[in-house]
Amino acid sequence: MDPIEAMKKEMLRRKLSYKTIHTYIFYVKKFLLFTKDKPIKQISKKDCNEFLNQFMENKLPWSKFNDEIAGSTLNVALNSIKFLMEEILRKSMRLNIKYSKTPKTLPTCLTKEEVLIFINTITNPKHKLLISLMYGAGLRVSEVTKLKPQDLDITTNVGWVRHGKGNKDRPFIIPKCLTEELKAILQQNPIYIFPGRKSHLTTRSVEMIINNITKKLKWKKNIHPHTFRHSFATHLLEQGSDITSVQSLLGHNEARTTLTYLHIVKPELIKIKSPLD
Repeated sequence: MDPIEAMKKEMLRRKLSYKTIHTYIFYVKKFLLFTKDKPIKQISKKDCNEFLNQFMENKLPWSKFNDEIAGSTLNVALNSIKFLMEEILRKSMRLNIKYSKTPKTLPTCLTKEEVLIFINTITNPKHKLLISLMYGAGLRVSEVTKLKPQDLDITTNVGWVRHGKGNKDRPFIIPKCLTEELKAILQQNPIYIFPGRKSHLTTRSVEMIINNITKKLKWKKNIHPHTFRHSFATHLLEQGSDITSVQSLLGHNEARTTLTYLHIVKPELIKIKSPLD
């Protein structure tokens, strides 16, 4: 049995994201290389423990020398090997390595005024529309760059994310103030709403656009593409939208992920009153 191919088939069957599949395969390949072509059926928990311990201590040849391994990175490596052992090889994987805790940090958000300033600083119309749509619809950068004309229904102001995170489809709201610009693009009959040199605009290109505007404004905040999605969620909660609706628009599987944004919203803005009052 080829464990790599078996993993790919099983993860595709479960409709895991391509990014997750790529990452799991990366760590499993490194793990199998570590076992030095040991027969797959002879791989034990001891091998897994040794690999993860050496990975934590940065002793593996492919590890970044002297770089501290982040807790989230260790968790991904652990989950990758657990998937191989439990789901493919059908072996118990009760390792003595605990999941590494990662520091809980609140997402960076902009105020409504800052979003307006940022967008109005962009001089390129296509770039301005892209950032406006990211914020106005709460889209991930990979979702907005891959939008196609058939994903937008201007008459109902509803768009669709196709094969988003977790390979899922979900609807999103199209801001009414952007409909005329989007109609003009649709009339050109493009393959992608935001075309690049080869296909659609790349994530890296959007990151560069945002970095350039941040430098131009001389802001100290760490602004990245996801900042506009964070801001979208926070501002919806500030104006009184319920958690369930925001969760649906963001495409979160669990409400607790969306609840993160409640820590950013001021109590008076989400209309919370003390029982004493």
